[in-house]
Amino acid sequence: MENRGCDANGHLGQGEDKGLDFLGLDTLLTDEERKDRDYIRRFVHERLKPNIQEWWERAIFPREIVPEMGKRRLLGMHLKGYGCAGKSAVAYGLACLELEAGDSGLRTFVSVQGSLAMSAIHKFGSEEHKQEWLPTMARGETIGCFGLTEPEAGSDPANMRTFARRDGSDWVLNGRKRWIGMGSIADVAVVWAQTDDGIRGFLVPSDTSGFSTWDIAHKVSLRASVQCELSLEDCRLPVEAMLPEAKGLRGPFSCLNEARYGIIWGAMGAARDCYECALEYSKNRIQFDKPIAAFQLTQQKLVDMMVEINKGMLLALHLGRMKDDGRLRTEQISLGKLNNVREAIKIARDARTILGGNGVTLEYPVIRHANNLESVLTYEGTSEVHTLILGQAITGIPAFR
Repeated sequence: MENRGCDANGHLGQGEDKGLDFLGLDTLLTDEERKDRDYIRRFVHERLKPNIQEWWERAIFPREIVPEMGKRRLLGMHLKGYGCAGKSAVAYGLACLELEAGDSGLRTFVSVQGSLAMSAIHKFGSEEHKQEWLPTMARGETIGCFGLTEPEAGSDPANMRTFARRDGSDWVLNGRKRWIGMGSIADVAVVWAQTDDGIRGFLVPSDTSGFSTWDIAHKVSLRASVQCELSLEDCRLPVEAMLPEAKGLRGPFSCLNEARYGIIWGAMGAARDCYECALEYSKNRIQFDKPIAAFQLTQQKLVDMMVEINKGMLLALHLGRMKDDGRLRTEQISLGKLNNVREAIKIARDARTILGGNGVTLEYPVIRHANNLESVLTYEGTSEVHTLILGQAITGIPAFR
């Protein structure tokens, strides 16, 4: 096809000036942050982007890349000790940015593994839990999942029906979880359940009797990722399986905040990939004897995209610095997630219009990003939930019920 500009893997055509870092945000990063960012960007361009179209179209999660991610210290990279990289929040955010420029599903894996499953063990597990699971998870030798959402309890996890009862020295778990990333390929599940003493977390090895999973099929979003249902039928666990330091919803919510933080950056990666593709395409696509980039309406779309990406990146970086300083609050994470995902979806849709009919094919990355972002808009807290979190923060009045 002539005048493609960029292809499904986000490879750009001629022209190095993408008009992206309009504010010179790179100058706000340290040399180490830029070095780490560029290292991950090369991994995405060399290993992930050449294959993502096929993985997405065939609904394949490429499990073989997990150890490769481990070698690059992407898994639990913001955690300290136990074989984890111990990088800053900003460094982790930059990694999410580059991974999601490849595909939301690939960033989702890193998020589920590191921000949810590993973070739960790191924050709330016993020393034995940490020694048993974290080093192999950091290397990508074992995979974890995070079982919170249920068929009847999505935005309202306090009403979860999964229950853990004591039976002598054991715990017995019964219930179902849904939309659990990596559930069917996980070696261990962090499962949150009601008990007579409130909500608690449990480590459930995937070979536990009564534990079963099945993939959610027919998705048109996050196709290069795995989402599952988990079933727990009289799953018997030793008393040591409970995460000792987690009690109530504070435990899972603190892990969700880690994942939400990564999304703030990741969504801008998907938006950037769409913008770069649309910009290059517009400069090469000739209509009415000139490139469509010469038309005022196209320039308005491109400018709006550039402005929102620069604003979103500045917001992500500011929140990252606050997180590294220990000052980041839950409602500030909600602001970042709400804004950046909402703007990323709009950017993807506007980029699609610049590509015209070509924009709905997988020959270009834009429709794939747009479809993926529909899931990102929903998971780790819907836009409505984050709106209510912010509404409570500014009015002092909870409006969830």
